[in-house]
Amino acid sequence: MMAEDKPKPSEITARTAARIAAVQALYQMDMAGTDLNDVIAEFLNERLSGDNRDEMLAGADRVFFADILRAVVRRQREIDPMIDEQLAVGWRLVRVDSILRAILRGGVAELVDRYDVPARVAISEYVNVARVFFDEEEPRVVNGVLDKLARRLRTSEFEKKPVTPSQGGA
Repeated sequence: MMAEDKPKPSEITARTAARIAAVQALYQMDMAGTDLNDVIAEFLNERLSGDNRDEMLAGADRVFFADILRAVVRRQREIDPMIDEQLAVGWRLVRVDSILRAILRGGVAELVDRYDVPARVAISEYVNVARVFFDEEEPRVVNGVLDKLARRLRTSEFEKKPVTPSQGGA
């Protein structure tokens, strides 16, 4: 994907902005060891509002942002092994780029914790989030990992609907 293909701030919905912010916050927590409540407060008070706000994150759904972070932290012991199982042989989540790791954790957290978000929407959203940070391979990795997990975690959303024969007879 070329730089000009990346979404413009005006094209980003409130929930997409919340997901991007959540990935940035998860990255910060991972790299700097920042506490969950401290990172939520920092983003809500500085990055998502006021003079220091990030233009891409303006208008982010603040509640959804905090919900994603809390879900990742609450369910990380469950999420990380699921991601590990989907990675290529010999790869572990700890070897994955920190931003990619944050994207995968956010996506899986939505799949396991947010049944109000259809699985296909969550997958598509996190592939788009990956495109904000990466160009080629990583969005495909996100798509592959989340699709495999979604099909296992939300089987009913991927089952083919039975085709009913048209009335009239044969």
